[in-house]
Amino acid sequence: MSIQIWSYIIVGLSFALYIGIAIWARAGTTKEFYVAGGGVHPVLNGMATAADWMSAASFLSMAGLISFMGYDGSQYLMGWTGGYVLLALMLAPYLRKFGQFTVPDFIGERYYTQTARIVAVVCALFVSFTYVVGQMKGVGVAFSRFLDVDFGTGVLIGSGIVFFYAVLGGMKGITYTQVAQFCVLIFAFTIPAIFVSIQMVNNPIPQLGMGGNLADGTAMLAKLNQLSTDLGFHEYTSGNKPRIDLFCVTAALMLGTAGLPHVIVRFFTVPKVKDARKSAGWALLFIAILYTTAPAVAVFARTNLITSIDNVPYDNVPSWFKSWETTGLLAFEDKNGDGKIQYYNDSNSDFVNSIADSKGWQGNELVTFDQDIVVLASPEIANLPAWVIALVVAGGLAAALSTAAGLLLVISTSISHDLLKKWLIPKISEKNELRAARISIAVAVVVAGYAGYNPPDYVAAIVAFAFGLAASSFFPAIIMGIFDKRMNMQGAIAGMIIGLIFTASYIIYFKFGGGTPDQYFLQISPEGIGTVGMIINWTVSMIISRLTPPPPSDVQEMVESIRIPRGATGPSLH
Repeated sequence: MSIQIWSYIIVGLSFALYIGIAIWARAGTTKEFYVAGGGVHPVLNGMATAADWMSAASFLSMAGLISFMGYDGSQYLMGWTGGYVLLALMLAPYLRKFGQFTVPDFIGERYYTQTARIVAVVCALFVSFTYVVGQMKGVGVAFSRFLDVDFGTGVLIGSGIVFFYAVLGGMKGITYTQVAQFCVLIFAFTIPAIFVSIQMVNNPIPQLGMGGNLADGTAMLAKLNQLSTDLGFHEYTSGNKPRIDLFCVTAALMLGTAGLPHVIVRFFTVPKVKDARKSAGWALLFIAILYTTAPAVAVFARTNLITSIDNVPYDNVPSWFKSWETTGLLAFEDKNGDGKIQYYNDSNSDFVNSIADSKGWQGNELVTFDQDIVVLASPEIANLPAWVIALVVAGGLAAALSTAAGLLLVISTSISHDLLKKWLIPKISEKNELRAARISIAVAVVVAGYAGYNPPDYVAAIVAFAFGLAASSFFPAIIMGIFDKRMNMQGAIAGMIIGLIFTASYIIYFKFGGGTPDQYFLQISPEGIGTVGMIINWTVSMIISRLTPPPPSDVQEMVESIRIPRGATGPSLH
Protein backbone atom coordinates (compact mmCIF):
# COMPACT_ATOMS: atom_id res chain seq x y z
CA MET A 1 0.00 0.00 0.00
CA SER A 2 1.05 3.61 -0.55
CA ILE A 3 2.22 6.00 2.14
CA GLN A 4 -1.03 7.92 1.80
CA ILE A 5 -3.22 4.87 2.41
CA TRP A 6 -1.09 3.74 5.37
CA SER A 7 -1.31 7.28 6.79
CA TYR A 8 -5.09 7.30 6.54
CA ILE A 9 -5.29 3.91 8.26
CA ILE A 10 -2.85 4.57 11.13
CA VAL A 11 -3.80 8.20 11.77
CA GLY A 12 -7.48 7.35 11.42
CA LEU A 13 -7.26 4.51 13.95
CA SER A 14 -5.30 6.62 16.40
CA PHE A 15 -7.78 9.50 16.16
CA ALA A 16 -10.72 7.15 16.58
CA LEU A 17 -9.02 5.92 19.76
CA TYR A 18 -8.46 9.47 21.08
CA ILE A 19 -12.01 10.56 20.39
CA GLY A 20 -13.44 7.37 21.85
CA ILE A 21 -11.46 7.89 25.04
CA ALA A 22 -12.54 11.54 25.25
CA ILE A 23 -16.20 10.49 25.02
CA TRP A 24 -15.72 7.65 27.54
CA ALA A 25 -13.91 9.87 30.04
CA ARG A 26 -16.10 12.94 29.59
CA ALA A 27 -15.80 15.32 32.55
CA GLY A 28 -19.04 15.81 34.46
CA THR A 29 -17.77 17.94 37.36
CA THR A 30 -15.30 20.81 37.72
CA LYS A 31 -12.92 18.55 39.66
CA GLU A 32 -12.92 16.06 36.78
CA PHE A 33 -12.50 18.91 34.30
CA TYR A 34 -9.60 20.52 36.20
CA VAL A 35 -7.71 17.57 37.78
CA ALA A 36 -9.35 14.40 36.40
CA GLY A 37 -11.05 13.74 39.74
CA GLY A 38 -7.69 13.33 41.46
CA GLY A 39 -7.69 9.53 41.07
CA VAL A 40 -5.27 8.74 38.21
CA HIS A 41 -2.79 5.88 38.77
CA PRO A 42 0.87 7.05 39.04
CA VAL A 43 2.04 5.00 36.04
CA LEU A 44 -0.77 6.28 33.84
CA ASN A 45 -0.18 9.80 35.10
CA GLY A 46 3.51 9.34 34.27
CA MET A 47 2.55 8.47 30.69
CA ALA A 48 0.16 11.41 30.47
CA THR A 49 2.79 13.76 31.93
CA ALA A 50 5.35 12.51 29.42
CA ALA A 51 2.91 13.08 26.54
CA ASP A 52 2.11 16.55 27.92
CA TRP A 53 5.82 17.29 28.24
CA MET A 54 6.95 15.85 24.89
CA SER A 55 5.21 18.35 22.70
CA ALA A 56 5.65 19.11 19.02
CA ALA A 57 8.86 20.85 20.10
CA SER A 58 10.27 17.58 21.45
CA PHE A 59 8.93 15.25 18.76
CA LEU A 60 9.13 17.39 15.62
CA SER A 61 11.47 20.26 16.31
CA MET A 62 14.18 19.20 18.76
CA ALA A 63 15.79 16.61 16.48
CA GLY A 64 15.44 19.08 13.59
CA LEU A 65 17.21 21.74 15.63
CA ILE A 66 20.02 19.41 16.64
CA SER A 67 20.25 18.22 13.04
CA PHE A 68 20.81 21.76 11.76
CA MET A 69 22.65 23.26 14.75
CA GLY A 70 24.77 20.25 15.73
CA TYR A 71 26.53 20.74 19.04
CA ASP A 72 24.73 24.02 19.70
CA GLY A 73 21.38 22.25 19.53
CA SER A 74 22.27 20.36 22.71
CA GLN A 75 21.03 23.36 24.71
CA TYR A 76 17.45 22.27 24.05
CA LEU A 77 18.17 18.67 25.03
CA MET A 78 19.96 19.66 28.26
CA GLY A 79 17.53 22.42 29.18
CA TRP A 80 14.32 20.44 28.81
CA THR A 81 15.72 17.29 30.45
CA GLY A 82 17.27 19.14 33.37
CA GLY A 83 14.16 21.23 33.75
CA TYR A 84 11.94 18.24 34.21
CA VAL A 85 14.29 16.82 36.87
CA LEU A 86 14.18 20.17 38.68
CA LEU A 87 10.39 20.20 38.56
CA ALA A 88 10.00 16.59 39.69
CA LEU A 89 12.42 16.80 42.62
CA MET A 90 12.12 20.36 43.94
CA LEU A 91 8.63 21.58 43.16
CA ALA A 92 5.98 19.01 42.26
CA PRO A 93 5.68 17.25 45.64
CA TYR A 94 5.40 20.53 47.54
CA LEU A 95 2.84 22.01 45.18
CA ARG A 96 0.85 18.77 45.34
CA LYS A 97 0.88 18.88 49.13
CA PHE A 98 -0.40 22.44 49.02
CA GLY A 99 -3.46 20.96 47.33
CA GLN A 100 -4.72 23.66 44.93
CA PHE A 101 -5.85 23.22 41.33
CA THR A 102 -3.63 25.74 39.58
CA VAL A 103 -0.41 27.76 39.82
CA PRO A 104 -2.37 31.05 40.23
CA ASP A 105 -4.17 29.29 43.11
CA PHE A 106 -0.82 28.66 44.79
CA ILE A 107 0.40 32.21 44.11
CA GLY A 108 -2.86 33.74 45.34
CA GLU A 109 -2.95 31.75 48.58
CA ARG A 110 0.78 31.90 49.30
CA TYR A 111 0.95 35.66 48.77
CA TYR A 112 -2.42 36.30 50.45
CA THR A 113 -3.89 38.76 47.97
CA GLN A 114 -6.09 38.72 44.89
CA THR A 115 -3.59 41.02 43.18
CA ALA A 116 -0.96 38.26 43.23
CA ARG A 117 -3.53 35.84 41.82
CA ILE A 118 -4.44 38.19 38.97
CA VAL A 119 -0.78 38.79 38.09
CA ALA A 120 -0.24 35.01 38.10
CA VAL A 121 -3.26 34.52 35.83
CA VAL A 122 -1.87 37.05 33.35
CA CYS A 123 1.52 35.27 33.44
CA ALA A 124 -0.13 31.86 32.98
CA LEU A 125 -2.13 33.08 29.99
CA PHE A 126 0.94 34.73 28.45
CA VAL A 127 3.10 31.60 28.87
CA SER A 128 0.45 29.06 27.88
CA PHE A 129 -0.70 30.98 24.81
CA THR A 130 2.88 31.39 23.54
CA TYR A 131 3.44 27.68 24.06
CA VAL A 132 0.22 26.60 22.36
CA VAL A 133 1.04 28.65 19.25
CA GLY A 134 4.10 26.41 18.79
CA GLN A 135 1.91 23.32 19.07
CA MET A 136 -0.50 24.64 16.49
CA LYS A 137 2.35 25.11 14.06
CA GLY A 138 3.39 21.50 14.74
CA VAL A 139 -0.16 20.34 14.10
CA GLY A 140 -0.13 22.21 10.80
CA VAL A 141 3.18 20.67 9.72
CA ALA A 142 2.00 17.13 10.48
CA PHE A 143 -1.45 17.53 8.93
CA SER A 144 -0.09 19.20 5.81
CA ARG A 145 2.07 16.14 5.11
CA PHE A 146 -0.59 13.65 6.15
CA LEU A 147 -3.26 15.06 3.87
CA ASP A 148 -0.96 16.52 1.18
CA VAL A 149 -2.43 19.96 1.74
CA ASP A 150 -0.86 23.35 2.34
CA PHE A 151 0.33 24.29 5.81
CA GLY A 152 -2.56 26.67 6.55
CA THR A 153 -5.19 24.04 5.83
CA GLY A 154 -3.31 21.66 8.12
CA VAL A 155 -3.51 24.17 10.99
CA LEU A 156 -7.25 24.64 10.40
CA ILE A 157 -7.99 20.89 10.47
CA GLY A 158 -5.81 20.32 13.53
CA SER A 159 -7.50 23.15 15.41
CA GLY A 160 -10.86 21.47 14.86
CA ILE A 161 -9.62 18.16 16.27
CA VAL A 162 -8.10 19.82 19.36
CA PHE A 163 -11.30 21.78 19.91
CA PHE A 164 -13.41 18.62 19.92
CA TYR A 165 -11.73 16.52 22.56
CA ALA A 166 -10.30 19.31 24.76
CA VAL A 167 -13.72 20.94 25.14
CA LEU A 168 -15.50 17.63 25.63
CA GLY A 169 -13.22 15.75 28.01
CA GLY A 170 -11.52 18.32 30.21
CA MET A 171 -8.56 17.07 32.24
CA LYS A 172 -10.14 13.65 32.75
CA GLY A 173 -10.58 13.04 29.03
CA ILE A 174 -7.25 14.67 28.20
CA THR A 175 -5.36 12.55 30.76
CA TYR A 176 -6.51 9.20 29.41
CA THR A 177 -6.21 10.44 25.83
CA GLN A 178 -2.61 11.42 26.56
CA VAL A 179 -1.83 7.92 27.80
CA ALA A 180 -2.79 6.62 24.36
CA GLN A 181 -0.94 9.46 22.67
CA PHE A 182 2.22 8.67 24.62
CA CYS A 183 2.17 5.09 23.36
CA VAL A 184 1.69 6.29 19.78
CA LEU A 185 4.37 8.98 19.84
CA ILE A 186 7.05 6.90 21.59
CA PHE A 187 6.66 4.02 19.12
CA ALA A 188 6.51 6.49 16.24
CA PHE A 189 9.79 8.11 17.30
CA THR A 190 11.83 5.01 18.22
CA ILE A 191 10.82 2.46 15.56
CA PRO A 192 12.04 4.56 12.57
CA ALA A 193 15.22 5.38 14.53
CA ILE A 194 15.89 1.67 14.99
CA PHE A 195 15.28 0.99 11.29
CA VAL A 196 17.64 3.77 10.18
CA SER A 197 20.32 2.79 12.71
CA ILE A 198 20.33 -0.79 11.41
CA GLN A 199 20.35 0.48 7.83
CA MET A 200 23.30 2.86 8.30
CA VAL A 201 25.55 1.30 10.95
CA ASN A 202 24.02 -2.15 11.51
CA ASN A 203 23.22 -1.39 15.15
CA PRO A 204 19.62 -1.68 16.45
CA ILE A 205 20.25 0.77 19.32
CA PRO A 206 20.15 4.31 17.87
CA GLN A 207 21.87 5.86 20.89
CA LEU A 208 24.91 3.66 20.20
CA GLY A 209 24.47 3.65 16.45
CA MET A 210 25.24 7.34 16.00
CA GLY A 211 28.71 6.63 17.42
CA GLY A 212 29.24 3.60 15.19
CA ASN A 213 30.87 3.05 11.81
CA LEU A 214 29.37 3.11 8.33
CA ALA A 215 29.74 0.20 5.91
CA ASP A 216 33.02 1.61 4.57
CA GLY A 217 34.49 1.77 8.08
CA THR A 218 34.17 5.56 8.44
CA ALA A 219 32.91 6.76 11.81
CA MET A 220 29.35 8.10 11.56
CA LEU A 221 30.12 11.45 13.23
CA ALA A 222 33.41 11.87 11.36
CA LYS A 223 31.54 11.40 8.08
CA LEU A 224 28.95 14.01 9.07
CA ASN A 225 31.67 16.45 10.14
CA GLN A 226 33.31 16.07 6.73
CA LEU A 227 30.03 16.49 4.83
CA SER A 228 29.28 19.63 6.86
CA THR A 229 32.62 21.31 6.25
CA ASP A 230 32.53 20.39 2.55
CA LEU A 231 29.30 22.39 2.30
CA GLY A 232 30.64 25.40 4.17
CA PHE A 233 29.10 24.61 7.55
CA HIS A 234 31.11 24.26 10.73
CA GLU A 235 31.83 20.78 12.03
CA TYR A 236 28.66 19.15 13.34
CA THR A 237 30.28 18.26 16.66
CA SER A 238 31.76 21.72 17.32
CA GLY A 239 30.00 24.73 18.81
CA ASN A 240 29.51 28.06 17.07
CA LYS A 241 27.36 30.04 19.52
CA PRO A 242 28.65 32.33 22.31
CA ARG A 243 29.01 30.33 25.52
CA ILE A 244 26.97 32.83 27.49
CA ASP A 245 24.01 32.42 25.12
CA LEU A 246 24.34 28.64 25.23
CA PHE A 247 24.22 28.82 29.03
CA CYS A 248 21.32 31.28 29.14
CA VAL A 249 19.14 29.32 26.71
CA THR A 250 19.80 26.09 28.65
CA ALA A 251 19.04 27.79 31.97
CA ALA A 252 15.89 29.49 30.65
CA LEU A 253 14.53 26.17 29.38
CA MET A 254 15.41 24.48 32.67
CA LEU A 255 14.03 27.14 35.01
CA GLY A 256 11.04 27.81 32.79
CA THR A 257 9.97 24.23 33.31
CA ALA A 258 9.28 25.01 36.93
CA GLY A 259 6.71 27.57 35.93
CA LEU A 260 4.83 25.68 33.22
CA PRO A 261 1.26 25.44 34.52
CA HIS A 262 0.16 22.60 32.23
CA VAL A 263 2.90 20.30 33.59
CA ILE A 264 2.51 21.30 37.25
CA VAL A 265 -1.23 20.61 37.22
CA ARG A 266 -0.45 17.00 36.27
CA PHE A 267 0.69 16.34 39.85
CA PHE A 268 -2.76 17.25 41.17
CA THR A 269 -4.43 14.41 39.26
CA VAL A 270 -3.09 11.62 41.52
CA PRO A 271 -4.62 10.62 44.90
CA LYS A 272 -1.66 11.27 47.25
CA VAL A 273 1.56 13.24 47.57
CA LYS A 274 3.66 10.07 47.33
CA ASP A 275 1.82 9.23 44.10
CA ALA A 276 2.96 12.60 42.72
CA ARG A 277 6.57 11.57 43.38
CA LYS A 278 6.03 8.16 41.78
CA SER A 279 4.38 9.59 38.67
CA ALA A 280 7.25 12.10 38.35
CA GLY A 281 9.73 9.21 38.33
CA TRP A 282 7.75 7.24 35.76
CA ALA A 283 7.42 10.31 33.55
CA LEU A 284 11.17 10.90 33.69
CA LEU A 285 11.78 7.31 32.52
CA PHE A 286 9.30 7.67 29.66
CA ILE A 287 10.71 11.06 28.64
CA ALA A 288 14.28 9.71 28.64
CA ILE A 289 13.38 7.19 25.93
CA LEU A 290 12.67 9.94 23.41
CA TYR A 291 15.26 12.42 24.61
CA THR A 292 18.15 9.97 24.34
CA THR A 293 16.99 8.93 20.87
CA ALA A 294 16.65 12.47 19.46
CA PRO A 295 20.41 13.13 18.93
CA ALA A 296 20.71 9.88 16.96
CA VAL A 297 17.69 10.78 14.80
CA ALA A 298 19.31 14.17 14.16
CA VAL A 299 22.64 12.65 13.07
CA PHE A 300 21.07 10.07 10.76
CA ALA A 301 18.64 12.60 9.23
CA ARG A 302 21.33 15.21 8.58
CA THR A 303 23.63 12.68 6.90
CA ASN A 304 20.88 11.22 4.72
CA LEU A 305 19.60 14.67 3.80
CA ILE A 306 22.96 15.91 2.55
CA THR A 307 23.78 12.78 0.59
CA SER A 308 20.31 12.47 -0.98
CA ILE A 309 19.87 15.95 -2.49
CA ASP A 310 23.16 17.86 -2.79
CA ASN A 311 24.15 18.31 -6.45
CA VAL A 312 21.30 16.06 -7.60
CA PRO A 313 19.42 17.03 -10.81
CA TYR A 314 16.05 18.46 -9.86
CA ASP A 315 14.28 16.12 -12.32
CA ASN A 316 15.73 13.15 -10.42
CA VAL A 317 14.99 14.22 -6.85
CA PRO A 318 13.47 11.57 -4.56
CA SER A 319 9.68 11.45 -4.19
CA TRP A 320 9.84 12.78 -0.62
CA PHE A 321 11.23 16.08 -1.95
CA LYS A 322 8.27 16.59 -4.27
CA SER A 323 5.81 15.63 -1.51
CA TRP A 324 7.13 18.25 0.90
CA GLU A 325 7.20 20.91 -1.82
CA THR A 326 3.41 20.73 -1.97
CA THR A 327 3.19 21.79 1.69
CA GLY A 328 5.12 25.01 1.11
CA LEU A 329 7.63 24.05 3.82
CA LEU A 330 10.31 23.10 1.25
CA ALA A 331 11.20 25.06 -1.87
CA PHE A 332 13.98 24.99 -4.50
CA GLU A 333 15.23 27.78 -6.75
CA ASP A 334 17.76 27.01 -9.49
CA LYS A 335 19.95 30.09 -9.03
CA ASN A 336 22.70 29.13 -11.51
CA GLY A 337 20.49 27.41 -14.10
CA ASP A 338 22.34 24.06 -14.07
CA GLY A 339 19.22 22.04 -13.21
CA LYS A 340 20.83 20.68 -10.03
CA ILE A 341 20.14 21.32 -6.36
CA GLN A 342 23.03 22.98 -4.58
CA TYR A 343 22.65 22.82 -0.83
CA TYR A 344 25.21 24.60 1.32
CA ASN A 345 25.80 27.41 3.77
CA ASP A 346 25.17 30.71 2.00
CA SER A 347 26.19 33.01 4.85
CA ASN A 348 28.73 35.76 4.26
CA SER A 349 31.41 34.44 6.58
CA ASP A 350 35.01 34.27 5.35
CA PHE A 351 34.95 30.55 6.05
CA VAL A 352 32.11 30.00 3.57
CA ASN A 353 33.30 32.52 0.99
CA SER A 354 36.67 30.83 0.70
CA ILE A 355 34.91 27.58 -0.27
CA ALA A 356 32.33 29.32 -2.46
CA ASP A 357 35.04 30.96 -4.54
CA SER A 358 36.72 27.64 -5.22
CA LYS A 359 33.49 25.80 -6.11
CA GLY A 360 31.61 28.54 -7.93
CA TRP A 361 28.68 28.59 -5.54
CA GLN A 362 26.06 31.26 -6.16
CA GLY A 363 23.82 30.78 -3.14
CA ASN A 364 21.99 27.94 -1.40
CA GLU A 365 19.26 26.78 -3.76
CA LEU A 366 17.09 25.30 -1.00
CA VAL A 367 15.50 28.69 -0.47
CA THR A 368 13.02 27.20 2.00
CA PHE A 369 13.71 24.28 4.28
CA ASP A 370 11.66 24.33 7.47
CA GLN A 371 13.62 22.59 10.24
CA ASP A 372 10.39 21.24 11.70
CA ILE A 373 9.96 18.77 8.81
CA VAL A 374 13.20 16.85 9.50
CA VAL A 375 11.71 14.17 11.77
CA LEU A 376 8.68 13.60 9.54
CA ALA A 377 10.77 13.51 6.37
CA SER A 378 13.60 11.37 7.79
CA PRO A 379 11.90 7.94 7.24
CA GLU A 380 11.06 8.91 3.65
CA ILE A 381 14.62 10.10 3.00
CA ALA A 382 15.86 6.74 4.29
CA ASN A 383 13.38 4.83 2.08
CA LEU A 384 11.75 3.08 5.03
CA PRO A 385 8.52 1.05 4.59
CA ALA A 386 5.33 3.06 4.01
CA TRP A 387 3.77 1.98 7.31
CA VAL A 388 6.78 3.33 9.25
CA ILE A 389 6.47 6.71 7.51
CA ALA A 390 2.75 6.80 8.34
CA LEU A 391 3.51 5.92 11.97
CA VAL A 392 5.77 8.97 12.29
CA VAL A 393 3.00 11.23 11.01
CA ALA A 394 0.65 9.77 13.64
CA GLY A 395 3.31 10.33 16.31
CA GLY A 396 3.85 13.95 15.31
CA LEU A 397 0.13 14.60 15.53
CA ALA A 398 -0.08 12.84 18.90
CA ALA A 399 2.76 14.95 20.32
CA ALA A 400 1.35 18.26 19.14
CA LEU A 401 -2.26 17.51 20.04
CA SER A 402 -1.50 16.14 23.52
CA THR A 403 0.36 19.25 24.63
CA ALA A 404 -2.02 21.63 22.88
CA ALA A 405 -4.92 20.10 24.79
CA GLY A 406 -3.12 20.43 28.13
CA LEU A 407 -2.23 24.05 27.45
CA LEU A 408 -5.73 24.95 26.35
CA LEU A 409 -7.03 23.46 29.58
CA VAL A 410 -4.67 25.71 31.57
CA ILE A 411 -5.96 28.72 29.66
CA SER A 412 -9.56 27.76 30.39
CA THR A 413 -8.96 27.07 34.09
CA SER A 414 -7.10 30.36 34.48
CA ILE A 415 -10.19 32.16 33.21
CA SER A 416 -13.04 30.10 34.67
CA HIS A 417 -11.48 29.08 38.00
CA ASP A 418 -8.93 31.76 38.87
CA LEU A 419 -10.65 34.80 37.38
CA LEU A 420 -14.37 34.00 37.65
CA LYS A 421 -14.68 31.58 40.58
CA LYS A 422 -11.92 33.04 42.74
CA TRP A 423 -12.40 36.72 41.94
CA LEU A 424 -15.17 38.10 39.75
CA ILE A 425 -18.10 35.72 40.46
CA PRO A 426 -17.36 33.76 43.68
CA LYS A 427 -20.91 32.38 43.80
CA ILE A 428 -20.90 31.01 40.24
CA SER A 429 -22.51 27.58 40.04
CA GLU A 430 -20.44 24.53 39.11
CA LYS A 431 -22.46 24.12 35.92
CA ASN A 432 -21.78 27.69 34.80
CA GLU A 433 -18.12 27.45 35.77
CA LEU A 434 -17.79 24.36 33.59
CA ARG A 435 -19.57 26.15 30.75
CA ALA A 436 -17.21 29.12 31.09
CA ALA A 437 -14.20 26.79 30.97
CA ARG A 438 -15.39 25.22 27.72
CA ILE A 439 -16.15 28.58 26.13
CA SER A 440 -12.65 29.76 27.10
CA ILE A 441 -11.08 26.75 25.36
CA ALA A 442 -13.16 27.41 22.23
CA VAL A 443 -11.97 31.03 22.02
CA ALA A 444 -8.36 30.02 22.77
CA VAL A 445 -8.38 27.41 19.98
CA VAL A 446 -9.49 29.99 17.42
CA VAL A 447 -6.92 32.60 18.45
CA ALA A 448 -4.08 30.06 18.81
CA GLY A 449 -4.94 28.52 15.45
CA TYR A 450 -4.66 31.91 13.77
CA ALA A 451 -1.31 32.61 15.48
CA GLY A 452 -0.08 29.13 14.56
CA TYR A 453 -0.89 29.90 10.92
CA ASN A 454 1.47 32.91 11.12
CA PRO A 455 4.14 31.68 13.59
CA PRO A 456 7.04 33.98 14.52
CA ASP A 457 9.61 31.17 14.32
CA TYR A 458 10.13 27.40 14.22
CA VAL A 459 8.30 25.32 16.86
CA ALA A 460 11.14 24.88 19.36
CA ALA A 461 12.00 28.59 19.27
CA ILE A 462 8.39 29.57 19.99
CA VAL A 463 8.32 27.07 22.84
CA ALA A 464 11.65 28.46 24.10
CA PHE A 465 10.00 31.89 24.32
CA ALA A 466 7.26 30.36 26.50
CA PHE A 467 9.87 28.78 28.77
CA GLY A 468 11.71 32.09 29.04
CA LEU A 469 8.51 33.88 29.99
CA ALA A 470 7.76 31.21 32.60
CA ALA A 471 11.30 31.42 34.03
CA SER A 472 11.17 35.20 34.33
CA SER A 473 7.70 35.33 35.88
CA PHE A 474 6.78 32.17 37.80
CA PHE A 475 10.01 30.48 38.83
CA PRO A 476 11.20 32.90 41.56
CA ALA A 477 7.67 33.31 42.96
CA ILE A 478 7.13 29.55 43.19
CA ILE A 479 10.57 28.54 44.47
CA MET A 480 10.73 31.32 47.07
CA GLY A 481 7.10 30.71 47.96
CA ILE A 482 8.11 27.22 49.03
CA PHE A 483 11.54 27.79 50.54
CA ASP A 484 11.55 31.41 51.80
CA LYS A 485 9.09 32.26 54.59
CA ARG A 486 10.13 35.93 54.45
CA MET A 487 9.01 36.38 50.81
CA ASN A 488 5.89 38.56 50.86
CA MET A 489 3.25 39.69 48.41
CA GLN A 490 4.94 42.99 47.59
CA GLY A 491 8.18 41.31 46.55
CA ALA A 492 6.52 38.51 44.58
CA ILE A 493 4.13 40.77 42.67
CA ALA A 494 6.81 43.32 41.77
CA GLY A 495 9.22 40.58 40.69
CA MET A 496 6.68 38.81 38.47
CA ILE A 497 5.56 42.00 36.75
CA ILE A 498 9.06 43.35 36.09
CA GLY A 499 10.48 39.97 35.03
CA LEU A 500 7.63 39.34 32.59
CA ILE A 501 7.67 42.84 31.10
CA PHE A 502 11.44 42.80 30.60
CA THR A 503 11.51 39.36 28.95
CA ALA A 504 8.42 39.90 26.78
CA SER A 505 9.71 43.29 25.60
CA TYR A 506 13.08 41.84 24.64
CA ILE A 507 11.49 38.98 22.69
CA ILE A 508 8.99 41.25 20.93
CA TYR A 509 11.66 43.79 19.98
CA PHE A 510 14.00 41.26 18.42
CA LYS A 511 11.33 39.10 16.77
CA PHE A 512 8.86 41.74 15.63
CA GLY A 513 10.41 45.15 16.25
CA GLY A 514 13.35 45.07 13.87
CA GLY A 515 16.11 44.31 16.37
CA THR A 516 19.22 42.59 14.95
CA PRO A 517 21.55 40.01 16.55
CA ASP A 518 24.41 42.51 16.80
CA GLN A 519 22.20 44.44 19.27
CA TYR A 520 21.74 41.50 21.66
CA PHE A 521 22.43 42.27 25.32
CA LEU A 522 25.72 40.48 26.14
CA GLN A 523 25.15 38.33 23.01
CA ILE A 524 22.10 36.72 24.62
CA SER A 525 19.41 35.68 22.13
CA PRO A 526 15.63 36.07 22.72
CA GLU A 527 15.47 32.32 23.46
CA GLY A 528 17.83 32.80 26.40
CA ILE A 529 16.78 36.19 27.77
CA GLY A 530 14.40 34.52 30.23
CA THR A 531 17.43 33.71 32.38
CA VAL A 532 18.24 37.41 32.72
CA GLY A 533 14.56 38.15 33.38
CA MET A 534 14.56 35.52 36.12
CA ILE A 535 17.62 37.10 37.77
CA ILE A 536 15.94 40.51 37.64
CA ASN A 537 12.73 39.05 39.09
CA TRP A 538 14.63 37.31 41.88
CA THR A 539 16.66 40.41 42.76
CA VAL A 540 13.63 42.73 42.79
CA SER A 541 11.61 40.23 44.86
CA MET A 542 14.34 39.79 47.46
CA ILE A 543 15.03 43.52 47.86
CA ILE A 544 11.38 44.60 48.10
CA SER A 545 10.39 41.76 50.42
CA ARG A 546 13.15 42.77 52.85
CA LEU A 547 12.10 46.42 52.78
CA THR A 548 8.41 45.71 53.44
CA PRO A 549 6.55 43.90 56.27
CA PRO A 550 6.91 40.09 56.51
CA PRO A 551 3.97 37.79 55.62
CA PRO A 552 1.35 37.08 58.30
CA SER A 553 2.24 34.34 60.79
CA ASP A 554 -0.39 31.94 59.41
CA VAL A 555 1.15 32.21 55.93
CA GLN A 556 4.62 31.48 57.35
CA GLU A 557 3.19 28.44 59.17
CA MET A 558 1.59 27.31 55.89
CA VAL A 559 4.98 27.51 54.17
CA GLU A 560 6.50 25.37 56.94
CA SER A 561 3.73 22.81 56.62
CA ILE A 562 4.31 22.45 52.86
CA ARG A 563 7.94 21.49 53.40
CA ILE A 564 7.62 19.21 56.45
CA PRO A 565 7.01 15.54 55.52
CA ARG A 566 3.78 13.95 56.69
CA GLY A 567 4.11 12.70 60.27
CA ALA A 568 6.87 15.13 61.24
CA THR A 569 6.49 17.48 64.18
CA GLY A 570 4.85 20.77 63.35
CA PRO A 571 1.72 22.14 61.70
CA SER A 572 0.21 20.33 58.73
CA LEU A 573 -2.30 21.31 56.13
CA HIS A 574 -3.85 17.86 56.14
